[in-house]
Amino acid sequence: MGNLEPNPSLTERLAFATLALDDVYWFFASRKFPSMLSKLQRVSPLKMDRLSRLRSRRAYYHALRTVPAYRNYVSSLSAKCSKTPETDKAAYITQYSIEDRCCGGKIPYRTIMIDESSGSTGVPFNWVRSLEERADSHKAVNFFARYCYGEEETIVINAFSMGAWATGLNMGQALLQFSTVKNIGPDLDKILSTLQAFGTRYRYLVVGYPPFLKHLIDVSVQRGVSLEGYRLDALVGGEGMSEGLRDYLMQTFRSVFSGYGATDLELGLGGETWVSVAIRRLARDNLEIRELLFGDHSRLPMVFQYNPLMHYFEINSQSEVLVTILRSNVLSPRIRYNIHDEGGIARFDELEKLLATKGIDLSKLSTGPQPTLKLPFLWIYGRQDSTISIMGANIYPEDLEECVYTKPSLAKQISSFCMELAELDSGEFQACFHFEVETPTDSLQDEIKESVYKTLICLNSDFREAAKEHPNGLKPQVQLHRTKEGPFAQNSSRIKHLRKVNSIFNP
Repeated sequence: MGNLEPNPSLTERLAFATLALDDVYWFFASRKFPSMLSKLQRVSPLKMDRLSRLRSRRAYYHALRTVPAYRNYVSSLSAKCSKTPETDKAAYITQYSIEDRCCGGKIPYRTIMIDESSGSTGVPFNWVRSLEERADSHKAVNFFARYCYGEEETIVINAFSMGAWATGLNMGQALLQFSTVKNIGPDLDKILSTLQAFGTRYRYLVVGYPPFLKHLIDVSVQRGVSLEGYRLDALVGGEGMSEGLRDYLMQTFRSVFSGYGATDLELGLGGETWVSVAIRRLARDNLEIRELLFGDHSRLPMVFQYNPLMHYFEINSQSEVLVTILRSNVLSPRIRYNIHDEGGIARFDELEKLLATKGIDLSKLSTGPQPTLKLPFLWIYGRQDSTISIMGANIYPEDLEECVYTKPSLAKQISSFCMELAELDSGEFQACFHFEVETPTDSLQDEIKESVYKTLICLNSDFREAAKEHPNGLKPQVQLHRTKEGPFAQNSSRIKHLRKVNSIFNP
């Protein structure tokens, strides 16, 4: 990001002065969707990248000047490093008070919202946001919604968990600019009754976690509530999603796009678009393309596009994504913030050149009604702590999701899943996959076990190679549990579906 300097150089000051004019230009452009779309089309990917880098440098100096905690943090590390340091929960957030992490060292009295993270990492955190910064993130969500779903009259059914969580009510507020919104939360009865009350004359955008939308489809079938004739689209977020699950959802929904955000940072960090989904599905079906774009990683990442004028992304030496929020109205600035998601980035023209070597025109991959956005790409594999490792093979929640959701007969019977490393009597460890089903049977257990093993062999290169060397040690255990039993006993009260057991057997 730049050298660790306490004050900007003369060259930087002059560059920052030009940015002030650029800020005004983009402020007016962002007020209406057509003008923003038009201006994004006219700016070259290289120029956008240069503007983003310059804005990140300005954000660093702004935080250094106005935020007591950040100033102290940088000062404490100045003797150890010459580059702008990373920040994260452990090194920065937990070491300073909420007030000291704010501009001016205090929380303003009015127009501030406090969000709480879901505590999925063990400890809930509080995050303060100003009215202005929330308005900016809402604009980003609104832009991607209009771009992906069009301008048709829409009722948004917000099925994200309501309450102090950053996603729920905040997402509802963001989408008010796009459509009519009903904030329901993950209540199946109310969602189905809302659809029946308003009928088929409206288009609906159902917003929630991917497994919940799958559950909504299954429950509607079980109850004999037909969704045929409804114009349904889906916006998902909060966790990764396999293409198998997307295929399953698209039996009912016309389109399914995922957004990328983090409570640590904000909504609208990035979003799937028609072209990013096309790239991911192409990589799923073509191993050569997958390796060309993403290397020999065993996972297929989520692929998003992002606005480099709002966020500056970097990748560190551990392949983790670092984010700098570029706007000066952020109450608690995050500079080179590491949420420990593994991933990668590329400018549009860089990916375009790569695909051209295989005869693929990136600008023509999109099947959407809008022109292709030449915004940079961000791909996310997910948190590295969401894996289990066995015989040198990493198995990820999305791998298991792909195993069951690509087979409709299984997908309809499985409500949720999680995985762990179980210790055998011999002292060795074995992958154990737990599935929540309504009626466990031996035949269903055998069918799931066979499907999981065969799909992992095809899908996960690490697993495939390890299975050649340890054919018996890689055969997974599969355990079925009735609804809300076993590891799923508390699942109904969780914000996100259980995807990994914090087992005492984990080494």
